[in-house]
Amino acid sequence: MNGLKRLLDNSSFELIPMKTTFEKAGALPAGTRVSVTASPAKGMEATVELTEQLTAIGLDVVPHISARLTKSKSELEGIVERLDALELEEIFVVGGDADDPGDFVDAMDLIRHLDTLDHPFSRIGVTGYPEGHPDISDELLMRALVDKQPYASSVTTQMCFDPDAIRDWVLAIRDRGIDLPVIIGIPGVTELTKLIGISARIGVGTSLRFLSKNRSLASKLLKPYAPDELVDSLAELADDPGLGIAGLHIYTFNQVEATFGWHRDRRTSIR
Repeated sequence: MNGLKRLLDNSSFELIPMKTTFEKAGALPAGTRVSVTASPAKGMEATVELTEQLTAIGLDVVPHISARLTKSKSELEGIVERLDALELEEIFVVGGDADDPGDFVDAMDLIRHLDTLDHPFSRIGVTGYPEGHPDISDELLMRALVDKQPYASSVTTQMCFDPDAIRDWVLAIRDRGIDLPVIIGIPGVTELTKLIGISARIGVGTSLRFLSKNRSLASKLLKPYAPDELVDSLAELADDPGLGIAGLHIYTFNQVEATFGWHRDRRTSIR
């Protein structure tokens, strides 16, 4: 119960910048912790604009800064200035998927330049990959995380449905001397068919096989998926202090009201 409570009490909700996102975020109470992704289709400007809007209505916003979408050092400096004006203290740095990067090839490039600036961020989140990355070897991913550790305050995983894969990955990074708190990325409430498609696209093979073979899920393809069983399993990991599991990062796919409602109900049920 303690692990489950800690996970649910320390959750953030990921939002994607789209025309309807601000309106959907109105379902969230002031103080809710949200992150704003960086969209290859819309660029960093959309992320910063939505961050400004969500901060204005009292949400606790953590914007993503994508290295490959940030085309120049001057653009990064402008982003930092705008986020500083919002009095934000935390950002999340990702490599990003842009095919034609500018000054920053990867997240570490951007973090190094950020470190030369007079920035206001006391916390910087970085990414982790329990099931690997379709284009980057596991060893390169591990070395990158080792390099980021001195600058980072936490590591958030890609979306994953397999508690065993998460445990193995956490133990592996601990063996490499990485002691950052781990925040586990999970899906929110969404259509199962959509979730299977997303899993295939981002390369989480074990999770995709789990979704495809699990009869209780496969028989309900037309009904929304909710991560109850997954969260219950992850609570066991959170109960192990040696793993350093700090919370959940919930990928809402902009299904904000349904996902927050599920989360609210689960928190209420354990009080």
